[in-house]
Amino acid sequence: MGATEHQVNDIDPTLELLGRVPVFETLAAEDLQRVAEVAVPRRFSPQQVIFRENDKSDTCYVVKEGHCRAVRHHPDGRAITLAHFGTGDIFGELAMFDTDRRSATVEALDRVQALAILAGDMRRLMREHPDISAKLVVALGRRLREANERLSRQSFQTVQSRVAGVMTRLVEQAREEGNDEPEVEIRITQADIAQLAGSSRESASRFLAVLERAGVLKQGRGRILVHDPAALDRYVY
Repeated sequence: MGATEHQVNDIDPTLELLGRVPVFETLAAEDLQRVAEVAVPRRFSPQQVIFRENDKSDTCYVVKEGHCRAVRHHPDGRAITLAHFGTGDIFGELAMFDTDRRSATVEALDRVQALAILAGDMRRLMREHPDISAKLVVALGRRLREANERLSRQSFQTVQSRVAGVMTRLVEQAREEGNDEPEVEIRITQADIAQLAGSSRESASRFLAVLERAGVLKQGRGRILVHDPAALDRYVY
């Protein structure tokens, strides 16, 4: 009985984490347990590349602690940040459904603990339990709709509104990770904010300076301290 208890205790945090992942949130408890049993803990150092664009797509990851970013590289050497990931976020999830090459590079921004789920293990579970497949398709469809709605909103927003929206999402991510302080520190560069907002670095920098003069935030090297998170909403429309 002792060994069984230890196994349950070991897997409970994994179940809790997986239950927060949008792709898995529709799964029943027993299905979530099956996913947890094939999840493997992984650790990554700051700036370590987790996978590169055009690598074979065979694993998806759920962030337990730390932060990562997805980057797309252009042949002329330029790079654009596509997304930031924190606790409870999943990336590389399309590996569960196809074997296409990776569409972006994902790298750790700080020390990262994650759960790795091999595509082969997930496909086996989906074959053995077809209801898991159906629920995952529903969850991925919901994420696609949300992404389309976000892109649609951004096409009609000003740079200021898009930058404030990015900052708001990063603050929400920090809150979900347990930061309940009145002020919220976000580790990110101006260049990354600009890319996430779909603006030039110069335009994003000018607006961040406006927010700093208004006392909403304070900028540092590779980080921003948001003094008044609620004030960001005034700039999103």
